[in-house]
Amino acid sequence: MNWRQSTFALPLFIVLLGALGLFSALLGDGWWDALSWLGLGVPALLSTWPLLRRPISRKR
Repeated sequence: MNWRQSTFALPLFIVLLGALGLFSALLGDGWWDALSWLGLGVPALLSTWPLLRRPISRKR
């Protein structure tokens, strides 16, 4: 089975990024903070992306 066709590829990527962000927030300051913002911001953006792309339906 191809990795791109796997059902769990994107959720696993989101979980790993979130865990990386949480651990880097606990480890230190400086570039660790930047890594934590990236590690926690990207999963938040990926989870809200379908909501941002959805067109607003107009009922008349």
